[in-house]
Amino acid sequence: MSDKELASTGRDCHICLNYIDFLAASCKKRWSFVDAIYGVMPIFGMVTKNSPDQSCPPSERLKALALQIISTQVSDEINIARLITLAEQQHIERFEILLPYPLSEQQLEAIREEYVKPLSLEQHDDRLTIAMPAFSH
Repeated sequence: MSDKELASTGRDCHICLNYIDFLAASCKKRWSFVDAIYGVMPIFGMVTKNSPDQSCPPSERLKALALQIISTQVSDEINIARLITLAEQQHIERFEILLPYPLSEQQLEAIREEYVKPLSLEQHDDRLTIAMPAFSH
């Protein structure tokens, strides 16, 4: 799977993650017992094994980390909240996720509850735009 499939960036540093490709990569991943426990048990929080190269752009680090935490064993809402947390850690204030289907209002609320911190979620068909006001200039 190419980097372009996982996330695309435009001239204005616009980041769009393709959630479908992350799920496909997760299905192909060989899980160890510890990976499986970390993937499904919220008590452990979000654990990543390898930190990406800090010289890479934040969008590339986000992709690398996302491949470690996206799991088909948890709900889409939890996976999306995890992506938002990773983006925050990489100081990415705004990005989009291309989804396989539009989310319901209940799913959007579940993402807000899982992430806890204030954020803006705007949905346009199968694209979810996430903005974290804490980073706004």
